[in-house]
Amino acid sequence: MYLFENPVLQRELLVNLRTIRAFVLLFFYVGLLGVVVYVAWPSQQRIDLASNPEAKQLVNLFFLGQYVLMSMMAPSFAGGAITGEKERRTYEMLLASPMRPGAIVLGKLLASLCHLAVLVFASLPIVMLCLPLGGVSLWEVLATYIAMAASVITFGMICLAAGSYFTRTIASLVVSYLIILPMAISGVLFYRAFEELAGLRVVVLAGVFPGACLALCIALFVATSRRLLHPPDVGSEAKDVVDPELEQKTAVGMVIRSNQFPDMLFAPPKRTDLMASGTNPVYDKEMRSELFGHGTLMLRLVIQLSMFLALPLMAVCLYIAPGWAPWYTSYVLVFNMLVGPTFAAGAITSERERQTLDLLLCTAVSPWHILWGKLLSSLRISVVLTSFLVWPLLLAWLLPPWRYWSDTLTMLVGYVVIIAMSSLTTTVLAMFCSVFFRKTTVAMVTSYLLLILLYALPLAVEFFALLYFRSPEPVAELVRPFTFTSPFAAAFSLPLSLGNPAEMTIAANWPVFSNFLAFYAMINASLLWCMLWLFNVRWRVRS
Repeated sequence: MYLFENPVLQRELLVNLRTIRAFVLLFFYVGLLGVVVYVAWPSQQRIDLASNPEAKQLVNLFFLGQYVLMSMMAPSFAGGAITGEKERRTYEMLLASPMRPGAIVLGKLLASLCHLAVLVFASLPIVMLCLPLGGVSLWEVLATYIAMAASVITFGMICLAAGSYFTRTIASLVVSYLIILPMAISGVLFYRAFEELAGLRVVVLAGVFPGACLALCIALFVATSRRLLHPPDVGSEAKDVVDPELEQKTAVGMVIRSNQFPDMLFAPPKRTDLMASGTNPVYDKEMRSELFGHGTLMLRLVIQLSMFLALPLMAVCLYIAPGWAPWYTSYVLVFNMLVGPTFAAGAITSERERQTLDLLLCTAVSPWHILWGKLLSSLRISVVLTSFLVWPLLLAWLLPPWRYWSDTLTMLVGYVVIIAMSSLTTTVLAMFCSVFFRKTTVAMVTSYLLLILLYALPLAVEFFALLYFRSPEPVAELVRPFTFTSPFAAAFSLPLSLGNPAEMTIAANWPVFSNFLAFYAMINASLLWCMLWLFNVRWRVRS
């Protein structure tokens, strides 16, 4: 029942592999890899098969790009494997079946990773085309694929373990991404750092790394199976109503106290009195009830994980190597990209899923009040959580040795404005997706995809053009004007002198910064107008 006669595995495979999405994803994934290899193919008429740096660089880029894509796609496939059962109210029926908890976990894991396995195997013919160019041995390719498979299985197991602790898919996705992305970045850095030590890298990728992944997977598998065997979140249609006072007494680690600053900013206490006249009931409900309805575990994990990662980055980027201050700002932007859509992508879709949207539209609250109430509550939580990572920038400017005093405009205004505009954009874009789509998971994944296209794609195309194109400068010059859509480019466009204005560490590029602010101000205004228009047209509600 664990593998060959596993009904969970059979059902998930039949449902998932027959969808149009599976074939479309496979087509675009293989097509993208094929285009990348075609464009980066060496242009020399004669190449040295024994030592070909271009071919080696091409294969490394192929593997690293595929590894990053796998790490980003794994939570979208496995993050809702268990929480989806809870949201569909089939969780209790699944646990009441004769299946063992281990069989359920194994079936969910294999079914959720089946798509990724198909994608990995479909890329084999493309990488085999690169082997005749030389510079890379077959053993390196084999070791890299073994490590990639071990990583994907580990990422899937992390997502399942996170899903067993949460009742909503969006919470499981955010926590999974916060754990997986640092691991994926560490893997990329290791692969690049030991590029010249191919023998050692093969041993680590094929031996040490899979063993560590196996140990972690076994530990998570046992913990998840035990949690399913004695589930604490069963009862009342698989919905767990958490008592905040009891959770604070039994919580491990940080405790959120809703009556104290700064916790009350993003998690105010439940209302015990009547609302004042003129209060937006939607905003008040979202701020005081929605977060505590499922407990504060997700918020506590997000804050603790983000601060745990911020401490070493703060030490390195703001003190040891102060010229890397834009990299710390980039970390804050990545955190906001992950957290921002979490609280806004389900603003309207959750009402649909709970079948309360019609009731909400029948009230005396206008569409504009509904929209700004949900938007402002989501934005407030996102901004407060992101601001926890902004204070190191202010401390680096304020504390000795005062290297950033000559860059006061950049540190106190430029970086903060970029982070604030990005926070507004992530929330508004996720809110628009929530209005446009019908499911929370679809709205959230679409939000992530659009943010990656806007924030990272122009920089990736410029980097790829400079690295592999036969005539890189014309292509780079063509792409560079569009990098203003990226807040990362805007952060690196601000001047940084570190007390020596005569020798700028980073030269100013004010057009990128100003175009970034103007572009997203226009985008956010347009999305707000479109959301209000969709409310009035789709549901025929008069404002």
